[in-house]
Amino acid sequence: MKTIKLKEAQARLGAWIDVAQSESLLVTRHGKPAALIIGVAGHELEDLRLETDPAFWAMIEERRHQPTMSRAELDEYLRVHDRG
Repeated sequence: MKTIKLKEAQARLGAWIDVAQSESLLVTRHGKPAALIIGVAGHELEDLRLETDPAFWAMIEERRHQPTMSRAELDEYLRVHDRG
């Protein structure tokens, strides 16, 4: 991870965004971490929104603690409850 100062990031933001596509950039303010620039070229906007949404990850964690069912059980459930 490359570290750059805020003033340097501001002066050359476009160039740093290009760099961020291949390595993360830590931006510092007065020598302390202030921001992280990561490249997201090629990612879908919806994926990026979900990846950074705390509510989404809380829902995933909650679901991980719920009982699961096999594919056969799912198929049977859908067969019985098919309203189409």
